[in-house]
Amino acid sequence: MRNMNPYFFGFILPFIASLLLTKRKSEKKRGVPVDVGGEPGCAVRNHRFEKPVETHWERVSTLAELFEQSCEQFAYMPLYGTRKLIAREWEVAPDGRSFEKLHLGNYEWKSYADAFKTVCNFSSGLLRVGHLKDERVAIFADTRAEWQIALHACFRQNIAVVTIYASLGEGALCHSLNETEATTVVCGRKELKKLVDISGQLDTVKHVIYINEEGVSTEVSLAEKCTSWTVKSFEEVESLGLERPVEANLPLPSDTAVIMYTSGSTGMPKGVMMSHRNVLAVVSAVMTIVPDLGKKDVYLAYLPLAHILELAAESIITGVGASIGYGSPLTLTDASNKIKKGTQGDASVLKPTLMTAVPAILDRVRDGVRKNVDAKGGSAKKLFDIAYNRRLAAVNGSWLGAWGLEKLLWDMLVFRKVRAILGGRIRFILAGGAPLSGDTQRFINICLGAPISQGYGLTETCAGGTFSEYDETSVGRVGPPLPCSYIKLIDWAEGGYLTTDSPMPRGEIVIGGPNVTKGYFKNEAKTNEVYKDDERGMRWFYSGDIGRLHPDGCIEIIDRKKDIVKLQHGEYVSLGKVEAALSVCPYVDQIMIHADPFHSYCVALVVAAHSELKNWASKQGITYSDFADLCRKQETVKEVLQSLAKAAKQARLEKFEIPAKIKLIPESWTPESGLVTAALKLKREIIKKAYDKDLAQLYC
Repeated sequence: MRNMNPYFFGFILPFIASLLLTKRKSEKKRGVPVDVGGEPGCAVRNHRFEKPVETHWERVSTLAELFEQSCEQFAYMPLYGTRKLIAREWEVAPDGRSFEKLHLGNYEWKSYADAFKTVCNFSSGLLRVGHLKDERVAIFADTRAEWQIALHACFRQNIAVVTIYASLGEGALCHSLNETEATTVVCGRKELKKLVDISGQLDTVKHVIYINEEGVSTEVSLAEKCTSWTVKSFEEVESLGLERPVEANLPLPSDTAVIMYTSGSTGMPKGVMMSHRNVLAVVSAVMTIVPDLGKKDVYLAYLPLAHILELAAESIITGVGASIGYGSPLTLTDASNKIKKGTQGDASVLKPTLMTAVPAILDRVRDGVRKNVDAKGGSAKKLFDIAYNRRLAAVNGSWLGAWGLEKLLWDMLVFRKVRAILGGRIRFILAGGAPLSGDTQRFINICLGAPISQGYGLTETCAGGTFSEYDETSVGRVGPPLPCSYIKLIDWAEGGYLTTDSPMPRGEIVIGGPNVTKGYFKNEAKTNEVYKDDERGMRWFYSGDIGRLHPDGCIEIIDRKKDIVKLQHGEYVSLGKVEAALSVCPYVDQIMIHADPFHSYCVALVVAAHSELKNWASKQGITYSDFADLCRKQETVKEVLQSLAKAAKQARLEKFEIPAKIKLIPESWTPESGLVTAALKLKREIIKKAYDKDLAQLYC
């Protein structure tokens, strides 16, 4: 022992500790059975709370009370940060297309106390402009400080807010505003232009409040000329309220806080009615899960605030006195599309400690890192591959992996450079939306050194359902029930999923608790279809998602009722499952599997990854006129098909699940094109309609 190398202790002791911890974690009960009412099924609750959590704070029962309390408690701490625009330039690509590039400065901050003053003034100004208390305000803008200020201003007068994705198409925009009879709209420059374009179709809009941005004067002049609206700037409304303040009219917990229009993956979007009690329950529940949240934290906000995941996350950050720095997906990193070369992205300047992300964003981070490593090649790529594989072995539980001092060495030599992409200080990432692939989760965890807690929920449950606890290291699961929720699996015999299945119960996920919302605005039939109150007064939402319950009480999402298609010979294909498995293929940017019940095989539309396919073509000596021409070539299609088959084999897909034919698509599917939602989920029916001839050709 006296001559033992110190390296031994640095290596073996952390390894032994990790083995013991891994064993304890695997045995830990995270979700436990609970007796509930309603339809028979297999129900679990969070292991730490016998009853659903409703609030984390004494004397706080609404979002308005939470905001006011935080502004008093953390008065001089920075709350909202916005980057100063230094210059806006246009770069011309070799093909003649122009791209906007931004030179952004440092973050300029508004303290909690200043934010509260602005909220109070804007709240009074709304009424001075002529908005009535029983009317609704719509916020139609990108994620930014003014969005939150407008939201909390409405809450202080108990005004229900209609949230609308900034990327929503004209039809859905008209539907959302007319259905809710919104009379006031808060918007940005590009959103104001959309409103003016459809002004003749809007039945109830009277007042438009625009956020001052460069070039907005043109849209303002057009709105004043072409409409009968009262058009005022954000600052003008704030000044009106400062001059003539109005006493607050705070809401009750049961009052509607938000009517949130979902991004609408099928048909017109539905407005989900969320009460203050609903949202506060989720905010409070997450507070009990994320470790050491506090005023030292800095949160990077870039996802749409019209999405409940972002709205709930920012409410949590405000509740603990942390800071919110605003960015955008196009300015997130130094290499982002809109960042001027040689200047810094949002993450580099802000150096956040916390962020939320949807799987599509994390997939892009993973792909971006891999592409940079591959582009460097040589010894840099070999070193990265060694480091990654050593750490991957450790993450997977192997004693032969990199532990202790070796882990620190790889962090210093390799992964420190990767972590600089997101500011180098990220300590926690919350992933929401669709289930995150195990490959991406492991990659991000190793390269960024930050645990990823994956949550599962829906707009109808205020994003609340399940949440992976911070010490949970498994992949492919979405954790146990949040403390505000009960999770119940019920039989779906038609799809072959039963709670009696061995070794683990399976069935449709039904969520109950104070986070389950009131229902759909002016849509009683659809509300009654998926919401039910049991004999004990608990409200349940039927998700349509299929889950599997693990022995420790954690949930795994394994299917979706709407995504299952029965082929000609009786085999069932889960479209979402196959897409998730094949999305790891390097040639795939986006993919949609299509299965026709009258055929025995499935096909796929594949949005091709430009750089990967061009690199392959260059190595093969293939010539082409443009990327669309490359996608049409038979040898290209054959190469992508072979790569998909390889990914399918690794995922152990059945033969009938592997697409027999594909169509390569050269252009990305974006929210602006209407083919995906703002959360980047596929709009299957719209994509099928847009590519109906191509799909028909694949079955010829």
